[in-house]
Amino acid sequence: MTEYGRGYGSEPWHPEDPLYGDQGSYGGQAQQPQWDGQQSVPYPQQQHQGGHGSQGGHGGWDGSQGGQLPYDPYDPYAQQAPADPYGGAGRPAYGNGPQDPYQAQDPYQAPDPYRQQAAAHPQHQQVPHQQQYPPQQYAPQEYPPQQYEQHAGAPYEQHVEAPYEEAAGDDWRAEPEPRRKPEPEHSFFADDREDDDYDDEPDERGGRERRGKGKKEKKRRSKATCLVATLVFAGAVGAVGYFGYDFFMAHFGSAPDYAGEGSGAVEVDIPDGSLISDMGQILAKKGVIKSAGAFTQAASADDKKSRSLQPGTYSLRMHMSAAAAMDLMLDPKSRNGLTVREGLRAKDVYALIDKKLKLTAGTTKKVAEHDVKSLGLPSWADDNGKIKDPLEGFLYPSTYSVGDQAKPAAVLKQMVARANGVYQKYDLEGTARRLNLRSPLQLLTVASLTQAEGKYKHDFVKVARVVYNRLKPNNTETYGLLDFDSTVNYAKSRSTLDTGSVDDLRKFNDPYNTYKFKGLPPGPIGNPGEVAINSAIHPATGNWYYFVSISPEKTLFAATNAEQERNRKIYLKEHGKPQP
Repeated sequence: MTEYGRGYGSEPWHPEDPLYGDQGSYGGQAQQPQWDGQQSVPYPQQQHQGGHGSQGGHGGWDGSQGGQLPYDPYDPYAQQAPADPYGGAGRPAYGNGPQDPYQAQDPYQAPDPYRQQAAAHPQHQQVPHQQQYPPQQYAPQEYPPQQYEQHAGAPYEQHVEAPYEEAAGDDWRAEPEPRRKPEPEHSFFADDREDDDYDDEPDERGGRERRGKGKKEKKRRSKATCLVATLVFAGAVGAVGYFGYDFFMAHFGSAPDYAGEGSGAVEVDIPDGSLISDMGQILAKKGVIKSAGAFTQAASADDKKSRSLQPGTYSLRMHMSAAAAMDLMLDPKSRNGLTVREGLRAKDVYALIDKKLKLTAGTTKKVAEHDVKSLGLPSWADDNGKIKDPLEGFLYPSTYSVGDQAKPAAVLKQMVARANGVYQKYDLEGTARRLNLRSPLQLLTVASLTQAEGKYKHDFVKVARVVYNRLKPNNTETYGLLDFDSTVNYAKSRSTLDTGSVDDLRKFNDPYNTYKFKGLPPGPIGNPGEVAINSAIHPATGNWYYFVSISPEKTLFAATNAEQERNRKIYLKEHGKPQP
């Protein structure tokens, strides 16, 4: 039978239909349905046709209640009540054919709220073997329509129509939207042709499912992820290459450097505590060298030289090679600073400052006496009224940056600050209590005596032990007297080996004279270096009370005066002096 004019549900043929009277492929006569004025059941039970003949009365529709059917926008034959080809429930539709074996209770038994009574109803031509389905009020079903056909002499067969493509005219209710032309895509995201073949295929239930769309989206996401991963990988490779090159050049490659001895002149100040890398950065900033890395590499190439580099002020040249800059810094002529030697007395330090700043002799000493309380001395300094110079022991031996325009007070403050830093590192206060000393100043005094009496640094720990042994009040060798010539020379402000006879020294009345007064002098007799300070803190173990230096490699220590006399004779013989 023709499918022309069908919607989502079964519809009767209209007389104005150009195919009106189509008898189908089996050649049966079209039957004119009769209307007997009786009201038909809203949803009659459907029966399959048993033959081509008509049986009994035709299902009718009672028009006694009057009125017309309301306009239904989904009914192409407005105001025409559908003919019920199955006049009554349970009766055969045609002739004496067999009853519908599939007769069952219609699940749609609820009354149609849209069906109304009409006064008159035109008759329609009904095509045999076409079932009448109740109209659908909502969205079309997702399942393909099923149709039961019965042919003469053939058993009942149920089949499912093949799905059809949705096209214009298939649904008279609304015009189908035209297919949108796909926007052009980048070739990277373009889908294969084979993916489009799945767009309109029906699923097992007869509906259409956009399976190809999911595949496209999945493929598109996969390509986008691949693109992002490629970009990230490329960025990572670039970053690794950049930083790897920088790391390689910093550790294995040659740093940028100038060539030659340079030219011009520049003054560079290297502050205290500067490392080799810090020095390189300062030199590069001043334009002496091209890069700090070059200076670090030059220092690493010669460890002995690099250990000799000291803080201070240097007169260097511009655009020097790193190796040439390091050599010039090690040359004393380039040191534009002030160097304080270990053991140097305060009065000698004042003279160096006057000479460096081109001041009148005695200028710095007057500043020290006048500004002593503002120079930064610790609270335990100057704890004895008999101290000759409160700054003694606090002008720490080192090299200081002193420009031509510097002030004496500023230079003295710099030296005191350096000393305080070292003394805090060694915890002089706690160590003095451990060694049974009265104050940290006494420990500093022991260090100054060790510095003055010890001729060679490798002997300092034994010399410090001699000092502590002689300070014992119950010792039977010196009876608590130090008997050091260095204290007499400090008291007389001189430096000589010929201090006089012991009897004359014991008559010299000065608090610093250790030949007359037991114990330590009032304060330090010089500015000890770090080796002497460390030796005073950690003296060697022994019972020595005497010592004499024969040569730089040989110093003889003795526990008794008799041993000391034998050692003195060795000293006189070694130096070619006459025996007493």
